[in-house]
Amino acid sequence: MEKLKTNFQKSISRRDFVKAASAFTAGGIMLGSLPLGASAYAGASDELKLAIIGCGNRGTGAVANALDAAEGIKLVAMADIYEDRLNSSYNILSQRNGDKVDVPDENKFIGFEGYKDAMALADVVILTTPTFWRPLHYEEAVRQGKHIFMEKPVAVDPGGVRRVLEAAKVARQKNLNVVVGLQRRYSNKYREIYNRIQDGQIGDVVSGNIYWMEGAFGNLRRDPSWSELDMQIRNQFQFFWTSGGQVLDQLIHNIDVANWYVGGHPVSAQAMGGRLEAITGKDTGQVYDHNFIEYTYPGGVIVSAQARRQRDTMTRVAERIVGSKGVAYTQGFADDGTITDSSGNVIYDYRGNTEPNPYVHEHTELFDAIRNGKVLDNTERAAQTTMTAILGYMAAYSGQLLTYDEALNSNLRFYPHHELNPEDVNYDTPAPITVGENGYYSVPMPGMTPVV
Repeated sequence: MEKLKTNFQKSISRRDFVKAASAFTAGGIMLGSLPLGASAYAGASDELKLAIIGCGNRGTGAVANALDAAEGIKLVAMADIYEDRLNSSYNILSQRNGDKVDVPDENKFIGFEGYKDAMALADVVILTTPTFWRPLHYEEAVRQGKHIFMEKPVAVDPGGVRRVLEAAKVARQKNLNVVVGLQRRYSNKYREIYNRIQDGQIGDVVSGNIYWMEGAFGNLRRDPSWSELDMQIRNQFQFFWTSGGQVLDQLIHNIDVANWYVGGHPVSAQAMGGRLEAITGKDTGQVYDHNFIEYTYPGGVIVSAQARRQRDTMTRVAERIVGSKGVAYTQGFADDGTITDSSGNVIYDYRGNTEPNPYVHEHTELFDAIRNGKVLDNTERAAQTTMTAILGYMAAYSGQLLTYDEALNSNLRFYPHHELNPEDVNYDTPAPITVGENGYYSVPMPGMTPVV
């Protein structure tokens, strides 16, 4: 297929595919036990010190989850580019968690370079800034030899994914533990259904349906004291350069389940999408409010993916995996947590089992690996899931059939006027996109916007 230029910046067998992917465990790549002292932290009972990089809602929640996950965990450092966000997070966490939060003023770092100083004080770093900065912060955490929890996705564009994959090689050399916030991998229900699919209870996987559909995005939050750059960062989920849009930020969870259950990433995707201006209006950023993606996996397995954020429409966050002998329902359907045979008879029912909070359990497994000389590394499979989501939005933005490899090797960027690297952004950096003469931010146009 002829490669396309970007105007943002002017077969193996199914059996072999699943076999090759079998090295991935439910929680990521388990690289095995290590001798005591082989990882960056090796004290089985000593206190683990945390630093948070990015103190917004998700960062605050991730720290709360981490402090609930095990004993002997303490937050000792915080970093954010906005003082109000850091102070709000500190107040919430200190009131909730008491002496588990020990962050004196000298350990609160404000500014675009503060992440380096905060990381230096910790054993484990929590990376929860807008996704645009994730590759940079991951690289620095690896350089400093820190264990890592980072929120999904791991990048907003193919270049960022490639940066993460390169840094992951160094992380493996250093025996660092890395957990990525695709928390369905840490759910007992999802793990049990995965194991039963592997055991052949639904036969060969032939297709799947995944969904993330809910209410509309709100209007942009604005403040007279904010610059245009501030406004876009603080409204990260409504701009492509900060978040990648709904497919990358939300549907990625369901995409991760599809990759996990099918056995790896797809080979290609075609898609459609857009935004209904009559609904979204001029004050809702630039992201699409609806997408449909058809992913093709090795062996001809087709997974259909739907994402939507529109008011007064059906809500569904769900996954359904169809096999030659039955169907697995994970969530979002009346048969949530069951496996049925081809006649619709329930042959396995998870409902009624105790389900630990996966948002907490992912930290529990991270701390256990650190303290017991193991290495748990989610990076490679999380990067593949991130790239699968990026492949989906690239296919939707362009209206073209794209392969996974074409997308991964693309130079797609979201900044029409200049190159913008995470390490170069400061408070005086101009916003990478601006409102056009028509009052709208620029939006990709299928059939007109090539991406590779």
